[in-house]
Amino acid sequence: MVNINWTLQAKSDLKNIADFIAKDSVKYARIHVMKIRKLTEVLKTHMQIGRVVPEIGEPEIRELVFRNYRIIYKIVSENRIDILTIHHSARDLKKEKY
Repeated sequence: MVNINWTLQAKSDLKNIADFIAKDSVKYARIHVMKIRKLTEVLKTHMQIGRVVPEIGEPEIRELVFRNYRIIYKIVSENRIDILTIHHSARDLKKEKY
């Protein structure tokens, strides 16, 4: 089975999302984070389910979409995936480096 590694950036992004949502509702912040984490679990059995990130164009860097967020991951090997970032779709991805 594939090991999913959350990078420090991705962990920080997830915490920031939770903190932002928690300003209105701690309950919904927890639910939102849980759904994002659950979505990434599909990668354990379907590594290439996400589309190639168009701004990057490298076949090993892909994304899953959850609401307004792009979960960007890298297929490191047949046994490992790195979650690189949780990127809000309103931000310009071209300014970021992954």
